[in-house]
Amino acid sequence: MLTLIGLLTIAALVALLITGRTTAIIALVLVPLVAALIVGTGTDALAGYFNDGLRRVAPIAAMFMFAITFFGVLQDAGLFRPLVDGLVRMTAGNVVAVAMMTALLGMVAHLDGAGATTFLLTVPALLPLYRRLHMSPYLMLLLLATGAGIFNMLPWAGPLGRAAAVTGIDVGVLWQPLLPVQVVGAVLLLAMAAVLGLRERGRAARLAASGGDLAPAGTAAPLPRAAAPVPVRHAGLNALLFVAVLGALVGSLLPSAYIFMIGLALALLINYRRPAQQMEAIAAHAPAALKMGAIILAAGSFLGVMDGSGMLRSIAADLTHVLPDSMLPWLHVLLGVVGLPMELLLSTDAYYFGLLPVVLEITTPLGVDPAHSVYALTIGNIVGTFISPFSPALWLALGLAGADIGRHIRYSLGWMWGFSLLLLGAAWLLGVF
Repeated sequence: MLTLIGLLTIAALVALLITGRTTAIIALVLVPLVAALIVGTGTDALAGYFNDGLRRVAPIAAMFMFAITFFGVLQDAGLFRPLVDGLVRMTAGNVVAVAMMTALLGMVAHLDGAGATTFLLTVPALLPLYRRLHMSPYLMLLLLATGAGIFNMLPWAGPLGRAAAVTGIDVGVLWQPLLPVQVVGAVLLLAMAAVLGLRERGRAARLAASGGDLAPAGTAAPLPRAAAPVPVRHAGLNALLFVAVLGALVGSLLPSAYIFMIGLALALLINYRRPAQQMEAIAAHAPAALKMGAIILAAGSFLGVMDGSGMLRSIAADLTHVLPDSMLPWLHVLLGVVGLPMELLLSTDAYYFGLLPVVLEITTPLGVDPAHSVYALTIGNIVGTFISPFSPALWLALGLAGADIGRHIRYSLGWMWGFSLLLLGAAWLLGVF
C-alpha cells in the first residue's frame, strides 16, 4: 500500500509539474500532504517529517534568496556585460560554439562536485549571452546539467560516497574504472552539444527574424534590473567582490548562505550610497528570490513527508520484486537502463540507500560483483541528477535561469535518457560492468 500510494503521489506531482496545471508550491505542499493523510500519518509525525525536510533545504533556500539578489545587483552594475561581449567575440556569435562551450563549462564548473556552485558559476554568466543570441535557456540547462552529471561521478561529488558507504568498497577504488567512462561522456556531450547547437541555430535565426521575445513564453524574468542606475566607475570593485565571493564558495570558507549575505551587503555598499537606493535594489530582485526560496522550502516539505512516511523506501524495495527469477542476475543492468527516468521517482538518498542495498542483496549471491551493480545503477542514473524535482540544486538553477521545471523536464528528459543509454553502452563495451 505504501508503494502504491507513493508511486501515485509522485506520478501526480510530476504530472502537475510537467503540464503546468498548478504552481510548483501547491503541488509540492498539497500532494504529499494528501498522501500522508491517506496512509494514516498523525499530526505529530507529520510535523516531524516537515521539520526534517525543512532542515535539509533551509540552508539552500537562504543561499538562493541572497545569491539571486547578489547576482542581480552585480548585473545591474554591468559586471557581466563585458563578459558577455567577450564570449560573443570568442564564439563570433556562433550558436554551435556557444552550445559546445556551455557543455564544457558545465563539466569544468562541477569539478568541486557541488551542484549549487556549478549553477551559480555558470548560469548568471551564460544567460545574458543566450538571450543576446536568441537561444533557449532550456538548452543551456540541458547542457549544463548533463555536463555536471558526468562529473558527478567524481569521488567527492556524493553518489559514489553513498555507494561506498553501502558496499564498503573504498570510494577511490570505485571511481577508477569510471574515469574512462567520464572521458567518453565528455566527448559524447560535446558531440551532442554540436548537434543541438545546429538545431538551435535555425530556431534562433527564425526567432530573431520574427522579432520574438528572447525568453520562452511562460518563463520568469531571471534578474530584473534595479530602478536606480549604477555608475560604471565601480566595475573594478564589483569584479573584485565577484571573484572573492566565488573563491570563498569554492574554498568553503563559510556557509554558502553567509557568504552571499556578506557579498550582498558589500555589493549594496559599493554601488548605492543612500539607504533608500539600497532598499530599491533589494526590492527589484525580491520577487524572484522570494518565489524560488518558497519553492525550495516547499520541496523540503515534500522530501520530508515522502521520506519520513516510508513511501520512498517502500518504492525502492518493491521495485525489485516485479521481475521473474531468470532476469534477477541482470537486475542491476535493467535498473541502469531505466535509471534516468527513475530520477523522477526517487531521491538520490532513496536510490543509493534504499534501492542499491536491495539490488546487492539479490545480485551478489548470484555471482554479480557488488562494484558492477554500483556501476550499472550509477552510470544509468547519474546524468539525470539535475532533472529531478528531488534535487535542490536544480531549483536553484531554474530560479537563476527564470525557467519552469515542467518545461525543463519536457525539453531535456529524452535527450538525457538517450545520452545515459549511450554512456551505459560505452561502459559495457569498456568492461566496466
